[in-house]
Amino acid sequence: MEHERPDVERPESRDLLPVCGVPPTYSPLLSPTRFFPLSGEPSPRQTIKRGKKNRLIRTWYEQRTATTAIGVIVILGVFFLVNWLMLSRLHEGRVWLRKGFIKNPNPFPKWLSSTQNDERQKFGKSKRKHNGTYDRMLGLAAQALLENKREPKELWQEPKAQALAWKPCADQRSWSPNDGENGYIMVTANGGINQQRVAVCNIVVVARLLNASLVIPKFMLSDVWTDASQFGDIYQEGHFINYLSPDIRIVKELPKELQSLDLEAIGSVVTDVDVMKEAKPDFYMKHILPILHKNKVVHFFGFSNRLAFDPMPFDLQRLRCRCNFHALNFVPRIQETGALIVKRLRNSGSYLAPLDVQLLGPKSASSLILDNESDPPAQKKASSSSSSKYLALHLRFEIDMVAHSLCYFGGGEREQQELDSYRQKHFPSLSTLTKTKKFPSPDALRTEGLCPLTPEEAVLMLVALGFNRETRVFVAGAHIYGGTKRLAALTSLYPNLVTKEKLLSPSELQPFKNFSSQLAALDFIGCAAANAFAMTDSGSQLSSLVSGYRIYYGGGKMPTIRPNKRRLSDILLKNNTIEWNVFEKRVRKAIRQTKHVFARPSGRSVYRYPRCKECMCNDHQEH
Repeated sequence: MEHERPDVERPESRDLLPVCGVPPTYSPLLSPTRFFPLSGEPSPRQTIKRGKKNRLIRTWYEQRTATTAIGVIVILGVFFLVNWLMLSRLHEGRVWLRKGFIKNPNPFPKWLSSTQNDERQKFGKSKRKHNGTYDRMLGLAAQALLENKREPKELWQEPKAQALAWKPCADQRSWSPNDGENGYIMVTANGGINQQRVAVCNIVVVARLLNASLVIPKFMLSDVWTDASQFGDIYQEGHFINYLSPDIRIVKELPKELQSLDLEAIGSVVTDVDVMKEAKPDFYMKHILPILHKNKVVHFFGFSNRLAFDPMPFDLQRLRCRCNFHALNFVPRIQETGALIVKRLRNSGSYLAPLDVQLLGPKSASSLILDNESDPPAQKKASSSSSSKYLALHLRFEIDMVAHSLCYFGGGEREQQELDSYRQKHFPSLSTLTKTKKFPSPDALRTEGLCPLTPEEAVLMLVALGFNRETRVFVAGAHIYGGTKRLAALTSLYPNLVTKEKLLSPSELQPFKNFSSQLAALDFIGCAAANAFAMTDSGSQLSSLVSGYRIYYGGGKMPTIRPNKRRLSDILLKNNTIEWNVFEKRVRKAIRQTKHVFARPSGRSVYRYPRCKECMCNDHQEH
């Protein structure tokens, strides 16, 4: 069947001459004027030749059109197939990241996997390999610092208009106290000080939910943290009890009639195995409240991340924030020593930051604006710069983090053996999995942003962002894996780098020796009070709690640098070829995108993202 062009008017058939029984035809290539009128008609032979020619042209055109259409369809098909494959792989990777180890013992997608045994001989088959060193880039960073450029303004600032709109208001209450008549809740929280802090505030919410009295929390002795400190060694018990008294009833110990009970025998011990991660309030009402009614006491053992953030009733979520930001104050000796660290970092600066009073207490905070002529020369030298600003860097590069990551950090066979031995001792289940299951290669893990930043990567980020060589840098963290040798790049490029061990005299540090949780509390203070805070691992509890504390009390003036490790890894993997100016622009763009002011996303931690109606009030939203 012939197809007519809609924009060409076809002549009527009576104006055409039928020749040799061949009906008049119409070709899209021929205009109406090409048909032969009755007057001046050609000979039959000429008409037949022209008809054959027209049919040949038409056939060739149709074949070419069909071929072109098939080609376009094939190209589009290939395009959509490639896109579908890429999207499916990306989705598979994201699902893996969300599921984690517990729900799926072999959670890694096939496209990212290789056997761990193979990795022991060669670290993956990724096209972009990482050897753990950045000699070329560190040399370029040193040259950039020598240029002594002016620091970008945004280094020490938050987006003011949006940040200033949020004000703390978790101290506001709209309910009556609970009498705790249903029984008693006990908790022995595991992990380090920061995991324990989260557990304490979560159990406060559970106690209110179940109308139970809360016994002062206890802390579990961990073979990783090796600290026997209890709640009263770190936090002010009296303040905790009194501040939360309008919310829940808190006691120091169980009544005598309950102390003699074998809680395990009567089924009142609840471990992390018994409670799913991120359990919702309904779970506690359905499964825990009946035990409480029956035995009058429930002891939670572990309680790590066992309460969901959403859905959560408004007042219970606000109680969570009230506990974290108002009820947990460090004991005076930690506050006083923390004030010494902050004062020496600020070079005896005569000002108070927005959160100093809440963080340090009124007495210790007031010491920040007084002259301290008694400081030993060593401490004065450590803070010799005239500037009172300082940057805190939480370098989460302790051996537990390094070993658990399964990443490679440039230490060769010795590093592998050392981390394997650590996993066997402290993470036996993970150690077993590495020998029996398929895992991604270290290069694949790094590409996905799943490796902690090394000290070398951290210093490259700081230089690229524009922090000058004179910047005073406070490094928080326990024992950095690799020791002082691993910190060589940081100390070389930033000579005003200090730790709490350098800022405090041996006698000032002595009361905290062998108490890792109390030392971590000093790091918390040093980071929270900083003019700018940079984290190297967003999954770290200390970094999470510090950044949230700075948001809540910082008055929109205390910026936090949160690197997107996946994007940063993509940039760093080009370290053998990338030019410094390109590296600098890409790093700044990546960090700038993480500094936006936004309300807490659903399901995310209120301890880290307190900008939500339950914790903070937004002036712009109210008006």
